[in-house]
Amino acid sequence: MRVRKIPMRKCVGCNEQSPKKELVRIVRQSGGEIHVDPTGKMNGRGAYIHPKADCLQMAKKRRSLERALSASIPEEVYDTLSEELDEG
Repeated sequence: MRVRKIPMRKCVGCNEQSPKKELVRIVRQSGGEIHVDPTGKMNGRGAYIHPKADCLQMAKKRRSLERALSASIPEEVYDTLSEELDEG
């Protein structure tokens, strides 16, 4: 019996490695829109974050989400992301 490899990703908020299924993917699409990707399959540049408000606040404070997505992120987008993370 083969042991399956679990894909690991790093959270941009707390910089901890976690299994991909425990993290939420945030995507910058080609038009510049930023969305939460619940399926993990949307086209565009992605970054992973824990579904916690603490991780989102740390990513906002250190601007690590902006670096990971190679785009400046307005305050309204952070508000929308926090609402979507709370729902999910």
